[in-house]
Amino acid sequence: MTIPTASFDIDPAHSRIGFVARHAMVTKVRGSFHEFSGRGTFVADDPSASTLQVTIEAGSIETGNADRDGHLRGNDFFAMDQHPQITFASTAVTSTGDDNYDVTGDLTMKGVSKPLTIPFEVAGPVVDPMGNTRIGLEGRVVVNRKDWGVNWNAAMEAGGLLVSDNVTLEFDIAAVQSAN
Repeated sequence: MTIPTASFDIDPAHSRIGFVARHAMVTKVRGSFHEFSGRGTFVADDPSASTLQVTIEAGSIETGNADRDGHLRGNDFFAMDQHPQITFASTAVTSTGDDNYDVTGDLTMKGVSKPLTIPFEVAGPVVDPMGNTRIGLEGRVVVNRKDWGVNWNAAMEAGGLLVSDNVTLEFDIAAVQSAN
């Protein structure tokens, strides 16, 4: 079954947008955003005409530690009071294989926009028990957080830094074909 030419809305109840960063040079901290929305249009006979837009509420960040979450929401990291949203708007979609696409776009975080290419593997389509056509998108990309002005860090007594510059962004998206 091939993906139809259609618009799809992200199903936040069945999706995850998260990240992984190295902490204290010895472990990884995982977090995710719990409030986000997005829409994409897939053009079956010309994937390059496809689009994807995602909006993430920066204040919805959660890492499992309230103090850390508060620090991440503050000016040292996301400055969510001045920049409440993180956005991604595609500028190009390239087929890289049977079910694989590179989605290039502008990621805007903390008021800084930079181009970013996210490789996605697409699953589906499937029709769920409610009759909705669904697709899945799974993508991972490593970014340097300093490229978006997220510069805070602390030196460790034995050397090294508390937070890695490189962060892996993770997208596990379920999308439902929209009526229009």
